[in-house]
Parts: sequence; structure tokens; C-alpha cells
Amino acid sequence: MQDLKSHIKTYAIECGFDLVRITGAEEFAEDRDVALSRIESGQMDGLSWYTESRVRRGTEPQELLPGARSIICLGLSYLNPNDPTEPTESISNHGKVARYARVKDYHRAMKRRMKALVRGLEETLDTSVGARWYVDDGPMLDRAAAARSGLGWFGKSTNILTQTHGSWLLLGQIVTDLELEPDAPLKKTCGSCVRCIDDCPTGAIIAPYVVDNARCISYQTIENRGVIPLEMRPLIGDWVFGCDICQDVCPVNRKSGISLQPIQKADAVGTSGQLDLVELLALTEDQFRSRFQGTSIMRAKRIGLQKNACVALGNQQTEAGVPALMAAMTNDEPLIRGHAAWALGQIATPDAVGSLEQSLVSERDDYVRKEIQAAIKQAGQKTAPASS
Repeated sequence: MQDLKSHIKTYAIECGFDLVRITGAEEFAEDRDVALSRIESGQMDGLSWYTESRVRRGTEPQELLPGARSIICLGLSYLNPNDPTEPTESISNHGKVARYARVKDYHRAMKRRMKALVRGLEETLDTSVGARWYVDDGPMLDRAAAARSGLGWFGKSTNILTQTHGSWLLLGQIVTDLELEPDAPLKKTCGSCVRCIDDCPTGAIIAPYVVDNARCISYQTIENRGVIPLEMRPLIGDWVFGCDICQDVCPVNRKSGISLQPIQKADAVGTSGQLDLVELLALTEDQFRSRFQGTSIMRAKRIGLQKNACVALGNQQTEAGVPALMAAMTNDEPLIRGHAAWALGQIATPDAVGSLEQSLVSERDDYVRKEIQAAIKQAGQKTAPASS
């Protein structure tokens, strides 16, 4: 039989992965220090689960698997053969979904394939293999492992870039007790390119390789369970789940290969990669779960997705969205009512302003009342005649 490392790489491809590299199970000391400094500086604020203890555990493979000797680093492209290669164009009254969320839940798909890889190795070796596998829902610092293994290199956006699949890649790691020869890291950088930094509408990439989490559109549309800051709302545009801008503009992604065994597309999103904003605002909790169960969009929760839909409609400023926003002003959730009020203030048609004024009479929630008052003021400024 061919040597074990070569066999693992060949079999991993057969199991459905696009890229495979190996690194050792030594601690990730430098990456740990960087991650801890980000926590200390507030760049990870809003992610309550991203703690110092999680970072320390995730950068010490021996903590994850006692006796660990190697890490099998895996990459799976989430580009589908039918996906358009150009950036997603805006469609009136629709909101954009990041490409990775247009397929079914990748955590399940990746873990099924990793489990099959480990079980196949056990059959081949005729012995049990000590292994723990992770996607991005565990403590493992997946990008640090990918970079050290040579699977890819850190882009200035902090995404992992690869020579064959760009950054459109899902990452997974199998920490194992198998002794495998490590691959060398790639000697590649982004050179002088700063497209991702220059094109980020919120300025989230505050320096090369440094992202301020709270300014990232992906954070605001997925992880933020509270009020989206006023100054961020216009910058979010029509993204309702995640954001692909830093990847769309990256030159490395111009010639990205697709997966040989792609994850199944999510019917809930459709071929356009966009969601009807009016339909989203009308969803009940049961309808939301029925439609999006088994997709990454569940992470935003119904309230979050509808909050995002309000912001997108406000940014598009089309009259067609006014009836749905007016209906949202009667929603049981203050967060949805508050963001709907902001959107109506941006559109500022007579019907929109009338709805705001009527809602102010009956609204009892202090937060929502402030949103309504600010929206009425904003609408007045938009409709006031210009002074001569």
C-alpha cells in the first residue's frame, strides 16, 4: 500500500474534499497570542462564545485530543457548478445571502465526510484511530491550522486564500493520534494588494490582517442579537445574511475551482442567492423554521432575519416595500418594529410617514418610540423643500 500520508490525501478526495494538507499537533502559540490580543482590544466584542478559555483550548491540540500527533486539514469549496461567477447584483425588494449559506448546512455535510474518512482509515489500518473532528463550531482555530499546513495563506481580509479555490472554501480539521509527516506552509502573501480593505463599505478591515468584528456586515446580519447601530444601517446595503464583498473583489478569486462533490444547494434560498424581503417580513416562526431548517440561515433566527429585511428595504427605498414595513410596525417584537420604523423614515412617502405618526400614538416600548421619533424627523428632512 502507498504510504499512509498519500493514502489519506487520496481517500480524503474520494470522501468529497477538494484540498487536503497535514500539519503537526504542536501548539499554535503565535496564533493564540493574536487571538487573545483581539479579545483584549475589543475586536471580538459581541461574540460572547469567543472567550479566552476557548482560544487557549483551541490552540493546544493536546487539550482537544490527548496523544495528538497530527492534524489533517481539509478544504471543501462551496461554489456550485451553476453559481454565477460575478458578484451578486441587487434585485429590487430582495436581500442578498452570502454564498456559503446558499447550500445546505455545511457543518453536517463536512462532519459526515470527516467521519467517513476516519472510519475508512480504521478499516484500512485494521485498528482504531484516535480522532476528533471540527468545522467552525468547535474551539479549533481553523484558519491557523489551514495556514500552517500549507492548505492556504492568510489574506489581508483574514480569510484563507488558496491557489486553486480562492477563499470560497469551508475548512475542517481532524486532530488525530496518527504520526504523519507535516506539509510546509505556503510562501505566499497578498503583496501590495489592498482591494478587500479599500472596498469594505464599513471599514471593518481596520488594518491588514485585522478585522473589527462589530463593523463587519456578517456580524451585524448574523450574530448581532440586538439593535443594529444607526451608522451601520446604510452601509449594510441589501445584505440580509452575511456578506461576500471582500471575497468578490479579491483577485485570487477570479479563477476559483468548484467542488467535485459540492454540497447540495439550499432550496430555501434559490438560484438567485437572494430572498424576497416582503415574504421574509410575513413569515411566522413556524414558517421560518419550516423553510430554513437545515441551512446556515437558522443562525440569524427569525427576528434577526426580519430585522435585516427591514434595513435592506430602507436602503433600497422603494415604495413597494412600504406595506410590508407598515405591517411590521404591529409585529410583537420591538426589534422588528424599531428597524421597520427606521426603514419607513428612509423611504419617507406620505404613507410611510402616516404609518409612523399613527404608530407613535399607540407604541409603548421606549426603544421603539425613539426609533419612530427619529424616523419621523429623518423623513421630514428628506421631504423638506431645499432652502434657496
